[in-house]
Amino acid sequence: MFSRRHFLKFMGGLGALGVSTTAYGFSEPVVRLGVTRYDLTPPRWPTGFQLKIAAIADLHACDPWMSIDRIHGIVERTNALNADIIVLLGDYVAGHRHVTRLIPAGEWAPVLAGLKAPLGVHAILGNHDWWEDKTVQQQGQGPTNARRALEAAGIPVYENDAKRLAKDGQPFWLAGLGDQLAYVPARRFRPVRRIGVDDLGATLAKVTDDAPLVLLAHEPDVAHRVSSRVALQLSGHTHGGQVRMLGWSPIVPTRYRKLVYGHARMNCDVIVSGGLGCSIMPFRLGVPPEIVLVTLGRAGVA
Repeated sequence: MFSRRHFLKFMGGLGALGVSTTAYGFSEPVVRLGVTRYDLTPPRWPTGFQLKIAAIADLHACDPWMSIDRIHGIVERTNALNADIIVLLGDYVAGHRHVTRLIPAGEWAPVLAGLKAPLGVHAILGNHDWWEDKTVQQQGQGPTNARRALEAAGIPVYENDAKRLAKDGQPFWLAGLGDQLAYVPARRFRPVRRIGVDDLGATLAKVTDDAPLVLLAHEPDVAHRVSSRVALQLSGHTHGGQVRMLGWSPIVPTRYRKLVYGHARMNCDVIVSGGLGCSIMPFRLGVPPEIVLVTLGRAGVA
């Protein structure tokens, strides 16, 4: 028989579980850091051409959740992966106010300058790098503080641009899309449609030969428009839902469930990073902060 005493013990257990889960969720952004690895050979990737890409997404620099010391640690962990190339997928600026201090771009960008890879470090911007720059929002044009700081630190920022690179004589293209949600129109009491600075056609038009192509796009949704000319799209933005239970996230900032997190195949292969920081609330559950390491062209992997 399920007595009142048993019921109270059961409810107490649930309460304790809830408290411990909540405590864990608030601690996860600052105590955990993993490396998530993907080995794949997309259809448009040359057989035998191995390229290691380390990807950092969604730092959201702020104290205490993503401090300068923590960013230093992320840089050291990323460098230790010995990737051929490092890409930064946007959202360096914090997008919530549950902080003790918002870290300015002039502090976090020089730390990211410590990233090292033979083929360099390459960046795009995310929506919060635009949204939190009030001067840019009011004037209706960039460049943002984040872009200026990254470029001052020696990190090129791609906005609807592409660059031809090569490893061991094998060329490939790296393209970066402008942010798809850059501007927030000033409208009260009405639904707001974000205005992007992305131009997929113009970006791909800068790719002038058949060498394989990797596309950086902060928001993953553009994948439904990306052609098979692209071998791989790398994205962030979603934080993997930030709360993920049994492979399912209750709230996701994407129209496509298959693009919430991880590897998906559409017209091209897509990898969506779970990112490192937090948005709205400094809380993660089931989506630990991660650096992504993608190895393209590893023998026997399709």
